[in-house]
Amino acid sequence: MKNRIDKLNSLKQEAQLGGGQARIDAQHAKGKLTARERLDVLLDEGTFREFDMLARHRSTRFGLEKQRPLGDGVVTGVGEIDGRIVCVFSQDFTVFGGSLSEVHAEKICKIMDFAVKVGAPVIGLNDSGGARIQEGVVSLGGYADIFLRNTLASGVIPQISVILGPCAGGAVYSPALTDFVFMVKGTSYMFVTGPDVVRTVTHEEVTFDELGGADTHAERSGVAHFALDNEVECLLAVRKLVSYLPLSNREKPPIRQTIDPADRFCDTLKTIVPDNPNHPYDIKDVIRDVVDEGDFLEVHEKFAPNMVVGFATLDSMPVGIVANQPASSAGVLDIDSSVKGARFVRFCDAFSIPLVVFEDVPGFLPGTDQEWRGIIRHGAKLLYAFCEATVPKVTVITRKAYGGAYDVMNSKHIRGDYNVAWPTAEIAVMGARGAVEILYKKSGDGKRNTEELVRQYNEEFANPYEAAERGYIDDVIEPQYTRRELIRSLRALKNKIDQNPPRKHGNIPL
Repeated sequence: MKNRIDKLNSLKQEAQLGGGQARIDAQHAKGKLTARERLDVLLDEGTFREFDMLARHRSTRFGLEKQRPLGDGVVTGVGEIDGRIVCVFSQDFTVFGGSLSEVHAEKICKIMDFAVKVGAPVIGLNDSGGARIQEGVVSLGGYADIFLRNTLASGVIPQISVILGPCAGGAVYSPALTDFVFMVKGTSYMFVTGPDVVRTVTHEEVTFDELGGADTHAERSGVAHFALDNEVECLLAVRKLVSYLPLSNREKPPIRQTIDPADRFCDTLKTIVPDNPNHPYDIKDVIRDVVDEGDFLEVHEKFAPNMVVGFATLDSMPVGIVANQPASSAGVLDIDSSVKGARFVRFCDAFSIPLVVFEDVPGFLPGTDQEWRGIIRHGAKLLYAFCEATVPKVTVITRKAYGGAYDVMNSKHIRGDYNVAWPTAEIAVMGARGAVEILYKKSGDGKRNTEELVRQYNEEFANPYEAAERGYIDDVIEPQYTRRELIRSLRALKNKIDQNPPRKHGNIPL
């Protein structure tokens, strides 16, 4: 018995070293943590329970039978974040460059299946050179097995991908199928084809960072939802995100206790909207003044900044915030902002997170570029997402709500539950000046003073009162009462039941 226990301890010590001390030192020299060190940062201390530590690959080709490290390049298991269970896998770059083999994939699939079974988020820490070439099609099959599980788990458990090194080729499609992607500036990369292939095929000169670095994916492609300066910051940000999310679609979002009074006045909001309707203001100032303790976790901060999305709490209840940003392109809806908003709305709906919308939108962005690239199709995604969502949905119109964009931003007509407007709201087909030019273009009234006509239009049409008269909004509230009214509405909607017609699934305009 003693010999077997000694053998077990020896194997565990070997597994802990991964590819050996020299490769661990090389990992540290790059400013990167090891697979196990990352889990120490991510998880509550002492809560990690490892699965399949003693697994080894089965390949006998190309000399691999002589190198059979324990764990086969990935650490998998369960742990806790703030006392709540999560399932994790962490690829180990010190073992065959973290390359994916048959056994490596089996371990990831096993922990994903376990996560769905017990109803727990799955967090993948990616640091891999890609498919293990020596195993050929077997490794490609392993990727497909993971992709299938990503798809079947979508909307069932939260899935989070953390890119902490290279992620290239087919490997990128697993993170792309998950709900949130984190990257680290300077050390993580994602691309389907690398700089060398791009240079050969298109003759473009591009660096790893320019092609697939954290800033590129956070600002240009929208693939990354978060881009952090180092691994520790990144992993701590993952912990914060998890604190807003339910463990699965079988439970409600977690309560995050606050001491912020539910009836607190938001006095700074009384003057936040400029008198000139063409002057910008920062919608994030509105959000932070309204939510608990001003704590707002923004998602996709650098991508499509004319739309702001993220998580906060109101009265200790997690909510998803969707807001037009007047400080960026006047808050106009375009292709990127529509897709960004739609994806976020659908995530919140899948996991029973109420939606709070702050609306100040002048319409959809005009121009040939947007039309030819499909603003009709992409804008319809946001409309579809709001129409389909059955969670509590509340909207505050702070200023402009023009044209079709008024309909799209969770209007009463598409099942908005509680829709209010500030007195500064302008709910109309278009802005006053444009309307005047059309209405009086061919009439004798066109000779009247344009400013007088604009003023008259604003008084008669570009205000919240006609909409309130028709029941298109539920109330007109003073801005300082916004927090109180939102909390009251969310409390009333706590046990809301709504459903869509029976169907296999809808056909969102992708």
